[in-house]
Amino acid sequence: MEPNVLLESLIEEAGVSRAGLAGRVNRAGLVRGLSLRYEHTAVSRWLKGQRPRGQVPDLICDVLAGRLGRPVGLDDIGMGAFAASGADAGAESASLSGFVERATALWRSDEQQRPHLATVPAVTGTPAIMPVWEWENPPEDTDVSRPGPGRVSASDIAVLKSARDHYEQMYRKTGGIATRSRVVRFLNAEAAPLLRGGYSDALGRSLHRATAGLVAVAGICAYDSDAHGLAQRYFHQALRLAKSSGDRGLGGYVIALLVTQSLFLGDYRRSIAFAEAALRAAGAHITPALAADLHAMQAKAYAQLGDAASARACIGRAEAQAGRIHIGREPDETGYVQPGLVDVQVAEALLGLGDLPAAREHAASAVRAPAHDRGRVHRLAMLSHIELLQGEADRAAGTAAEMATRARGMESQRLRDRLRQIRRELAASGCADAVETTDLIDEALRVPL
Repeated sequence: MEPNVLLESLIEEAGVSRAGLAGRVNRAGLVRGLSLRYEHTAVSRWLKGQRPRGQVPDLICDVLAGRLGRPVGLDDIGMGAFAASGADAGAESASLSGFVERATALWRSDEQQRPHLATVPAVTGTPAIMPVWEWENPPEDTDVSRPGPGRVSASDIAVLKSARDHYEQMYRKTGGIATRSRVVRFLNAEAAPLLRGGYSDALGRSLHRATAGLVAVAGICAYDSDAHGLAQRYFHQALRLAKSSGDRGLGGYVIALLVTQSLFLGDYRRSIAFAEAALRAAGAHITPALAADLHAMQAKAYAQLGDAASARACIGRAEAQAGRIHIGREPDETGYVQPGLVDVQVAEALLGLGDLPAAREHAASAVRAPAHDRGRVHRLAMLSHIELLQGEADRAAGTAAEMATRARGMESQRLRDRLRQIRRELAASGCADAVETTDLIDEALRVPL
């Protein structure tokens, strides 16, 4: 079950407590001849995704409609069977409107730091696959225009694009934990009103594209904070917005983020399948940078599955695409594929295959290449890990010391994971220099996130 953020949002807007809603539902049931005995615990279960039986969902709608002074339907409280039909423009518009309401409800709940959002697990199976399948397959959105209060302008969209760049840079310097609240606050304050505004089809597609970029950054920050269920929902939202924008390359980028998460969660077959979907469906719209990253991540997954032939074939494709990258011709979103990124990805794949010398060569090459602060920490961690595996503990301690120094000021669960892993390996090495470096890492880890 997924948290019912729509119901939570309406309860808050109506200004009732969980116990208050339960009591009002019980009284509304009496009018219909029902003897109900709900308490606040029942409402808590509804908010966690449970759907009450019988007439109770209708009673919840009636109670909230009375408090809010407007009609409230089952879809509004997250208990309907909202069908995203693309049969005609009217149904299409309704589908997008419903998506916008569900998406913005999640943003509000995240900004309010609802505790269940941070702990909900990532979905698996069909719920994890369907958003990618729906992105890849018809129907397409033929008209995303929307009547609304106020008209969205090109300058509004320019602000969203600037914000995406701003928060991406903040994430690279300070980590996802520190950045996430800023992105989500901006989504609520700036992007949500624009999505509910009025716009033509052409302007709407630009708006959806710009919003998708911001939502993707929110997902990256949630992933970096270990909130994997929340991150996945943001990625799914970004993928839906990418589809309505009509930008296939953008959708491929969002799927690359889902591939990264699947790799981290150890679902290697899903990583391979998602990367294949991105490469297949984006087609000619995929850029060399994104193709290189997708092939490199496939190589890592194949290596973990013990398929050396497929892993090396993907390494070859990744390196071939990396050689075609022209920075000025890439969209903003693929700017993360900086010089050396494919090298560090390939190093990890080779490490999975047990080829330490080749992994070391690629990891060292990645460290020599220019990188933003966060990327350099990850590259140094990989090189230090390989140096330890090759028995060069003194050299590894020096590499790890630089890693720990550069990680200062970053609030990132992923980076902390790397720091702790290297600290354990150094401590086990018995190297004289390891003591000084482990102290340096301890100092970096001392401040709580």
